[in-house]
Amino acid sequence: MTSHHTTRAPHPYVGMWVTADGHIRQELLPDGRYDEARGTRRSAYTGRYTVTGSHIDYVDDTGFTATGDVRDGVLYHEHLVLYREGDERVRDGGRARQDGRRSRG
Repeated sequence: MTSHHTTRAPHPYVGMWVTADGHIRQELLPDGRYDEARGTRRSAYTGRYTVTGSHIDYVDDTGFTATGDVRDGVLYHEHLVLYREGDERVRDGGRARQDGRRSRG
């Protein structure tokens, strides 16, 4: 039996995006969903997103809508500026220590 199912590579925007201070972490999932954490509050906002070119439209699970645009590898999401996880512009790698305090460099 031959399968015609093909596995597509995830969209290049899929993955974790983080503010420079690491407070906001937005994960764009390959299934068109997103999960956004704020500080210690996991899944503060969840919903779906669609990508058209470099533009992202968001609809959270309560129906609230927002937009974003990726320019030069930076995600401008409403008033937020997010970088790829691991980007040198993210302090401390955008991660808090296990005790909840920021590590010192």
